[in-house]
Amino acid sequence: LWPWLLASSGLSALVQLVTLPFFPDSPSYLLIQKGNEEACRKAIRKLWGEGDHQAEIDDIMKEKGAMASTKTLRVLEVIKERSLRWQLYILMTVMTTLQLCGINAIYFYSFEVFHTAKFEEYLIPYVSLGVGLCECLSSILCSTLIDRFGRKVLLWGGYLLMCSVLALLTMTLSLQHRFFWMHYFSVILIFLFVVFFGIGP
Repeated sequence: LWPWLLASSGLSALVQLVTLPFFPDSPSYLLIQKGNEEACRKAIRKLWGEGDHQAEIDDIMKEKGAMASTKTLRVLEVIKERSLRWQLYILMTVMTTLQLCGINAIYFYSFEVFHTAKFEEYLIPYVSLGVGLCECLSSILCSTLIDRFGRKVLLWGGYLLMCSVLALLTMTLSLQHRFFWMHYFSVILIFLFVVFFGIGP
């Protein structure tokens, strides 16, 4: 079953490979990059149907004008530019914390935690699959919450809850030889951590 499950990810790639040649080019690409207004109008009609789409074309033209007046910076120029320094610091902090938040360790050690929790050997891969499904569902949930609460609240809340779960998980793993129910609590915490990761970072 697992080889088929892994191979199934190639199905979406195959569908895209077959169908993408029949999709129209992006209107903004045709107008901004290619400078072909007629092809842009044709693509808009194909995407949105017949009608007067002059407003959309005007918006693309404004975007083209804004891009023309914006200077493209090289990497060293971005680093030296004082006006971009805070954005750069924030971006680097978010990306660093994303890599060091512990999600990779959770995925790496979850098999051992499930094994210690006395799950049957044949069930552990399915429980691991459930962990991945939790992350997928929580990411979908995040897309509905982000407009209501904003990115900052979700980031801070996600990291705060993840820290709390990791502290509890450290405690349950330390006490798992004293209390038999700690194993199951550790499993619940793993699922919670993955959910908070999907909602937050």
